[in-house]
Amino acid sequence: MLPGAGRAARLVARRLALLTALLAAVFAAVTVLPGDAANATSERGETAADMAVRRAALGLDRPLPERFWDWMTGLPTGDLGTTAHGQPVTSVLSGPFPNTLLLGGIALAASILGALTVGCWAALRPGGRLDRATAVLATAAFALPEFVLSVVLLLGLSLWTGWLPAVTLTGPDGAPASWEMLVLPALALAIPQIGWNTRIVRGALADQAALPHVRAAVLDGLPRRRVLTHHMLPGALPAIAVAVATSAGMLLGGAVVVETLFNYPGIGAVLSGAITDRDTPLVAGVVAVTGAAISTLLLLADLIRDRVLGPAVRGGQP
Repeated sequence: MLPGAGRAARLVARRLALLTALLAAVFAAVTVLPGDAANATSERGETAADMAVRRAALGLDRPLPERFWDWMTGLPTGDLGTTAHGQPVTSVLSGPFPNTLLLGGIALAASILGALTVGCWAALRPGGRLDRATAVLATAAFALPEFVLSVVLLLGLSLWTGWLPAVTLTGPDGAPASWEMLVLPALALAIPQIGWNTRIVRGALADQAALPHVRAAVLDGLPRRRVLTHHMLPGALPAIAVAVATSAGMLLGGAVVVETLFNYPGIGAVLSGAITDRDTPLVAGVVAVTGAAISTLLLLADLIRDRVLGPAVRGGQP
């Protein structure tokens, strides 16, 4: 096996191990919550015998490790189990998850474009007023929680001005009825990540500016923009790629809160309902799907960084 292939296999194994541990923690966490899926989904008038039958049907009378193992054995075939309401988890997620990917993709694209624009602009005048202001504003944007930013956007761009809709209405296909309904939730997700990625871009460009070949290009009298685009930015791309992958994970995590506030038809609403119903397979299914997406992006970022810079930057491990 090639060294690069061996490292990729180890990275995949590590991500799978982390995801498995996370799913085990999800099963345990839902189990320790007050009540269970039988109680949460019961109907008025059900007797103790009815509840016992329901618990047996949902497998709640079995030990937790056994239920977790049975659920995990279905993952390789794409079987995420059955919800407390008797629906396949995959069918429940098949509609909302593409909506979340659409929202997250728009927010990620906006954060990348915004961070590259602002970070490169500030790098053209290092140490200047714009550079210092960018550092302060980027930190403030990243520190702002998504739910606070969502409320501010709702007040400023919807309730007070009426420019954009406050909630998301769905069309016949279950997707947002119009593109305007994507603007506010996408901004609420993108602005903190623009702040995060701007700091990464600016820091990576500053590191590149200190390298000998960049200093030589400056001494040769090349225009600032050419030095930036041809000598600094290419070397900064691996660090930026890792930041983008991290942002994708943060976006998927923040989507749970933002989708709930804007009534967006994504996995956020599914997850909140699943937790209310103590629906362990559905909660685990959401975590498995999003965790797999995040792990894939992080793996790609690791492989890109190793490909460009080599494993030496990660501690010299082959």
